[in-house]
Amino acid sequence: MSHNTFGHLFRVTTWGESHGPALGCVVDGCPPGIRFTLDEIQAYMDKRKPGQSRFVTQRREDDIVKVLSGVMLSEDGTVMTTTGTPISMLIENTDQRSKDYGDIARRYRPGHADYAYDLKYGIRDYRGGGRSSARETAARVAAGALARKVIPGVTIRAALVQIGKHRINRANWNWAEVDKNPFFCPDAEMVPVWEDYLDTIRKAGSSIGAVIEVVAENVPAGLGAPIYAKLDQDIASLLMSINAVKGVEIGEGFAAAELSGEDNADEMRMGNDAQPVFLSNHAGGILGGISTGQPITARFAVKPTSSILTERQSIDADGNNVDVRTKGRHDPCVGIRAAPIGEAMVACALADHFLRDRGQTGKTR
Repeated sequence: MSHNTFGHLFRVTTWGESHGPALGCVVDGCPPGIRFTLDEIQAYMDKRKPGQSRFVTQRREDDIVKVLSGVMLSEDGTVMTTTGTPISMLIENTDQRSKDYGDIARRYRPGHADYAYDLKYGIRDYRGGGRSSARETAARVAAGALARKVIPGVTIRAALVQIGKHRINRANWNWAEVDKNPFFCPDAEMVPVWEDYLDTIRKAGSSIGAVIEVVAENVPAGLGAPIYAKLDQDIASLLMSINAVKGVEIGEGFAAAELSGEDNADEMRMGNDAQPVFLSNHAGGILGGISTGQPITARFAVKPTSSILTERQSIDADGNNVDVRTKGRHDPCVGIRAAPIGEAMVACALADHFLRDRGQTGKTR
């Protein structure tokens, strides 16, 4: 299987499967001299790891990240400095239950990659989906934590803005609330609504979809390039690569279809400091594929978790009609843990474009 690498100058290769002994990533192209601590990486891993509330899978993984190469340790063993060589990071799997998947070894789970993988490769890892499992995204979060160090001053945050038909009230948006609840929700009033709603979904053995919004602030103007290297193009591509994502939009996205040209245009004026000021941000901080200096906003839609307890119709590898009921531990809303993954993918896209821009223009922004 090819295509396990993304990025041009900041290149990330992930490896490993859901029920293998470990998974991880190799980050190539990270500039030398960047200082970080393992705790800084681990903080982002902890946001994504499973088993932290009743609303996510109860698989227990500590997701402890180990840095195997590409750094020099300080004398006290706490600060790591990148050397410019490939940085390899490893996360061990410690709570696999492969026996939970024995019943579907030859049965294709509806909504999963089972059938497509078998059709293409003639073999599939049925234990938790193998490479197609969202477990693979743990390595992306590790890479994204490092990517943030490449683009100083940039803040990247994600929030859940919709579960099922229940949307937040944007007038209540408060970033301080995101880390106070199990949903990464910026609207405190929506938290109890989602709790009751997901309890019902979970007890029914079903699942539901969600929408996550990622906001990157203090992004320097000028990142990205026209035509085939647009910043929004690469952000959309990386967000779309996340498991279960079925839609991505930048700025107003699909809502722009309902706006007039007058309403959609991000008008400009000169500010008191002789710097241009945008009067709105319908474009989501990117025009012509190039960052404007405004906050970059992206949203992505995650489908309902395909592994559910309700029997669904399918077929098996021998061509027989079967009914499939997926056992094991699964997220009733996989979109909840997608928030830190979305942050990581946007961070990797920005780090890559930051280095590409520096290489082409010589500017450090």
